[in-house]
Amino acid sequence: MSSTTQGSGGTTRAGGEKTTGKVVAIAVVAAVGGFLFGFDSSVVNGAVDALADQFSIGALLKGFTVSCALLGAAVGAWFAGPLADKFGRTRVMVIAAAIFAVSAIGSGLAFAVWDLILWRAVGGVGIGAASVIAPAYIAEVSPAAIRGRLGSLQQFAITVGILSALVSNALLAGAADGAASDFWLGLPAWRWMFLVGVIPAVVWAALALAVPESPRYLVAKGRQEEAGRVLASIQGLKDRGLVKRRIAEIAKHLAAEREPSLRDLRGPRLGLKPIVWVGILLSVFQQAVGINVIFYYSTSLWSSVGFDEQQSGLFSVITAVTNVLVTLIAIALVDKVGRRPMLLAGSLGMTASLGAMALAFTQGTADGQDLSLPAPWGPVALVAANLFIVSFGITWGPVVWVLLGEMFPGRIRAAALSVAAAAQWIANFVISTTFPPLAEVGLPLAYGLYTVLALLSFFFVLKAVPETKGRELEDMDDLRVERRERARA
Repeated sequence: MSSTTQGSGGTTRAGGEKTTGKVVAIAVVAAVGGFLFGFDSSVVNGAVDALADQFSIGALLKGFTVSCALLGAAVGAWFAGPLADKFGRTRVMVIAAAIFAVSAIGSGLAFAVWDLILWRAVGGVGIGAASVIAPAYIAEVSPAAIRGRLGSLQQFAITVGILSALVSNALLAGAADGAASDFWLGLPAWRWMFLVGVIPAVVWAALALAVPESPRYLVAKGRQEEAGRVLASIQGLKDRGLVKRRIAEIAKHLAAEREPSLRDLRGPRLGLKPIVWVGILLSVFQQAVGINVIFYYSTSLWSSVGFDEQQSGLFSVITAVTNVLVTLIAIALVDKVGRRPMLLAGSLGMTASLGAMALAFTQGTADGQDLSLPAPWGPVALVAANLFIVSFGITWGPVVWVLLGEMFPGRIRAAALSVAAAAQWIANFVISTTFPPLAEVGLPLAYGLYTVLALLSFFFVLKAVPETKGRELEDMDDLRVERRERARA
């Protein structure tokens, strides 16, 4: 066994592991899946009104057209873990990239609303697979001391993908003088908003073919020598004896286990292990606060409360830029502050900012189907929305993905992450589909509901979420033992 040191953040290993440019580069490649995840899920933002007009769809069907990708994402997330355990992490990345590319072409060339829904759902399968495989792979290749920061690259890439989609949409709509106006090759601009997604999909597939397989997957398949070479290369380990001990540690946790499957998640709490329920509820709360309502409907939202189309597009880009910048702050903090304190602070910040948005929308006045906010409530709503983005982007956005990549024991990691990610996409689907009907009843109702859920997330973290800062992945079983002992005491 390698030597260890015990601190307030948990057990860390000494012995020469260090940050290398290679491990950072590999983590960045995996995180490109997060870029596609953000791009594909948000690209509909700028197209939703134009396609709704073209296909003559109402509020409920418009909501389903936006959120149907999330049903596909739940399917992709559910199967990605078992497929990654069987065929390898990098192969699943390539498959997910191919699915993204096919979906981008199909969505851009859709001839009816049902056709568009079908291709959006196909793209969702790729989103779901990326949401599982990228954090799992990053966690498995990263040294413990910087695993949180590298894991946060997934959320950073998601925010960059969201921003890129919004900027791309704005440029295309501006060049064509409107999302519904014809552009290149006689296709309306909203179709090109989808079609440009082929470019990052091809890039990710090419990069995924160039990175090594996860050492833990290689050990699970009996390829210890290859796993040792990969581990030494990506983590900068020069001591061959240390490499052998690290591989032996991984093998010890896997040797007595059967081939991992979803059956391994069964336990005494409503049919699942308690740690799996923690992952599921983390995922659900991350979406239940309504974060993606901002990114899927922000252009329509700001238009509905009195801002013109150009202002609404600009405000959407501003919120996306804010999301990118605050995620950089999260990357700097997550391995220093810890996971639990960041989540607790984020819950309180989201509760306050969502409450302010709900209050602002109570001051709106309706004129037919249009709603306007009198001074100073329009700026109040805009500032509160950006404070909500800050609260989420520094905490719940990246930290949940870090925890999901590292909190589960090795033998169930991929399968448990699949279930947790599937739950996240189902929650995202429910929130995104119900927002247009809720908004028709009243925006205060929608944002009041999200405020209550943000407050509940604080108490959930306080009671159930473990701290994993500084822990090796092989120590997660020990972490649960310690928590049980503290509970008995």
